[in-house]
Amino acid sequence: MGLLGWLWRAGPSGFGSSSTAEQVTQGIDASQLTAIVTGATNGIGKETARVLALRGAKVIIPSRTLDSGLKVKQSLLEQNPSAELHVMEMDLSSLDSVDSFARSFNSSHKHLNILINNAGIMACPFQLSRDGIELQFATNHLALMKSLAALAKPILKSIPEGAATTCYLALHPKVKDVTGKYFADCNEAMPSPKARDEMLGKTLWEFSEELLKRRGRPV
Repeated sequence: MGLLGWLWRAGPSGFGSSSTAEQVTQGIDASQLTAIVTGATNGIGKETARVLALRGAKVIIPSRTLDSGLKVKQSLLEQNPSAELHVMEMDLSSLDSVDSFARSFNSSHKHLNILINNAGIMACPFQLSRDGIELQFATNHLALMKSLAALAKPILKSIPEGAATTCYLALHPKVKDVTGKYFADCNEAMPSPKARDEMLGKTLWEFSEELLKRRGRPV
């Protein structure tokens, strides 16, 4: 088997790294589900929102500005006029904005079935968020921890392939009762040693809680 064949072979789930988000959700009815997809204004997040809506889910698109979010919504409606899409303003670098989003969502939606934390920033110059916290840590970790609210490094993958694992975990019946596991290419995989370090995880959680409490926002 050549290198590409090895990379793209299917795993126990029946899917692999070359599977697309549409393929792994084929035939699934998500019409009773409500999903929030952060980072849905472009790339993998936008594809995830598109496919969830294609399967019938009501999809909430948080956006830093309503204007940019509405442009994404219009783009998706052009492909699927029956898509149920809602744009809400949220800036993940601002805890005030995250709090406001959570309150607005709770007041206008009955339930939340799926939360996909796709938004994130990476390798940015050092700068502080509006709350005085290093921007990357605030955006990628604290905001998602506080709001209820996944960086990917695509290798030889298209955007539809990059969104496949997220959509598979969100909708596929095979993983309905699976929790606390790490998946790659639509199959359970072993996370890195640091990700399996329970003491490190506990330390990070306690540090994050303390950081939020100092700013008057207990988890």
